[in-house]
Amino acid sequence: MSKSEIQDKPQERPKLTKEEERLLKTRNFGIIAHIDAGKTTVSERILYITGRSHKVGEVHEGTATMDYLEEEQKRGITITSAATTCQWRSYFLSLIDTPGHVDFTAEVERSLRVLDGAVGVFCGVAGVQPQSETVWRQANRYNVPRVAFVNKMDRTGANFERAVETMKARLHANAIPLQMPIGAEKGFKGVIDLVEMKAYTWDDDARDVEITDVPADLRAEAELRREAMIEGVAEFYDPMLEKFVEGEPVTIDEIKKAVRAGTIALKMTPVLCGAAFKDKGVQNLLDAVVDYLPSPTEVPPIEGTDPETGEKIVRPLRSSEKPGALAFKTISDPNGDLTFVRLYSGTIEQGERYYNPRTRREERIGRIVRMHAAQREPIDSARAGDIVAVIGVRDVVTGDTLCSRDTPIVYEAMQFPDTVISLAIEPKANADRDKLSTAIGKLVREDPTFKARTDDQTGQMVISGMGELHLEIICSRIEREFKVGIVQGRPKVAYKQTLTRAKDVEARHIKQSGGSGQYAVSRVKFTPGSEDDDVVFENAVTGGSVPKEYISSVEAGIRSSAKSGGRLGYPYVKFTAELYDGQAHDVDSSNMAFEASGALAFRLAAENNSTLLEPIMRIEIECPEEYVGDVIGDLSSRRGIVEEMVAKPGGINAVNGKVPLGEMFQYSTQLRSITQGRGHYTMEPFAYEAVPPNIAEKVLAEAAGQK
Repeated sequence: MSKSEIQDKPQERPKLTKEEERLLKTRNFGIIAHIDAGKTTVSERILYITGRSHKVGEVHEGTATMDYLEEEQKRGITITSAATTCQWRSYFLSLIDTPGHVDFTAEVERSLRVLDGAVGVFCGVAGVQPQSETVWRQANRYNVPRVAFVNKMDRTGANFERAVETMKARLHANAIPLQMPIGAEKGFKGVIDLVEMKAYTWDDDARDVEITDVPADLRAEAELRREAMIEGVAEFYDPMLEKFVEGEPVTIDEIKKAVRAGTIALKMTPVLCGAAFKDKGVQNLLDAVVDYLPSPTEVPPIEGTDPETGEKIVRPLRSSEKPGALAFKTISDPNGDLTFVRLYSGTIEQGERYYNPRTRREERIGRIVRMHAAQREPIDSARAGDIVAVIGVRDVVTGDTLCSRDTPIVYEAMQFPDTVISLAIEPKANADRDKLSTAIGKLVREDPTFKARTDDQTGQMVISGMGELHLEIICSRIEREFKVGIVQGRPKVAYKQTLTRAKDVEARHIKQSGGSGQYAVSRVKFTPGSEDDDVVFENAVTGGSVPKEYISSVEAGIRSSAKSGGRLGYPYVKFTAELYDGQAHDVDSSNMAFEASGALAFRLAAENNSTLLEPIMRIEIECPEEYVGDVIGDLSSRRGIVEEMVAKPGGINAVNGKVPLGEMFQYSTQLRSITQGRGHYTMEPFAYEAVPPNIAEKVLAEAAGQK
């Protein structure tokens, strides 16, 4: 055989194992967006187009498959993330539809933690909105590759180019359009695929797509946009970059490889467009999910730790490995509580027992199911790369790891924001107290941003959450699902405290009353305004004046005392405690004594030295231009600060600013009144800031009166 014949002979690729082929044909992705951008509508169309559902569910009719909770159907919004599976082009897709309302941002957080990719849905009229930024930041935190879909292109005021520009400006995303729209607003008919240079058009009354060559009148513009796209993606694939530099034509396959490489490397975001409600562009979006989002094998392996030694562990994504699964969501259900898990290695089987390092106990998996929203499809086992739900585990919460006892591993748990609002509730009938406690226990296990405690003074149950809507839905679920009538108190803001000025204290905990005594002296400098929002402890002891084994006890005492909140009960944050000196006794010193000394040190530092802090919310209000003056006036009366006003299409103005949460109760009712029902707003936590003295006096007087 000649040398030229050898060179011309195609290189044989190594044959993939069934396991490798299964993983390469898997896509675990989520739908993320601002509320009302059309996430659930996109999900419903995906299910219909892939044949998973035989009827299209509509959000506005309360028939959406993915919005299966009664509260979701009643309100027309997504409250909890819902999982399903479907197939497209022989690829297996696991899809999670997430909420868009900021009160349920934890649902997005825990979904993105376990997903390999995401589709960001944007409104073609509004572009990037406040919650769009929030979910984008969450996806950045977990390094999740994304494809963007500009939805509602058939709406009045829709503008594809402007939406792409808002992604670049507000999200700092390298957004590169792979399509251009055909028509605009009511005249939107379809899209031109700039990769393949084909036109996809739909009739308004038909779901069938017609694929043709690019129309002659759009050819020149499409060529220009394609050149810009090729220039933007060429750097992500070397063979294509060489051709581009030398002016040679590039192939469709090379463009797709470049886009895929750039997307998975988080260096670009492909942008598509359509109108999901009319089924326009959703097939192309499915193709993009398959072509550009990663398989489980194309994302970096998840790092875990050995629970005994703390050593880092990285296991290959193989079913033959020892099992390692992260629980990322629990749901209370009359038919058996569900725990959603993502398998990062190994295989789990029904009927087998798996070790939970947090509880140091084994949990038996009764059944394993694939979820289609509320429907359960039983399977015998699940393998590495799968997202499934298990039934029968009793003491597993969000963030727990299930593994084998002989080779344990712990995956990093998720972090959730602190609650910002509280509400006192009690059952209408005393006989229902136990039922209420049971209901609260299940909801706390299910939702990591929902907290509950019993007030020591009043005996009332106090529940805390992320916003008014969050607590409103919790209360509604208690009454609807658990059949417990409740009486609600007025919502309360989750205030915090910090130290007003620096203070140097000496805390002496010395007791001697026969037998072994207690002896601990701690000298601590407290400084307000730490960079951390919590409490920073620094050890500056030299010469062994406080033995090393007692340092952590002093820290524990300070943190415990700060968390208890002193006389008012509001926890202290944003300060640094520096332990620089102290004294110990050879016989009478102990961990308990130094912990008491640390607690005393903080009480001394906080005495007549406290400032009340309140949660400040970032707010965006959208309303017709003629109501802007009244909206700003009302916001100013609530101690709000307007930072920016943005004119939007259709005579709509967006007012952006910050406002104290304590001034915003029942604001939706007031905004509807001011704008004749045409205004709406979104809020998200921003920071904790000092309360003005006159307001602080009222809050402190009210708090003191309740003690």
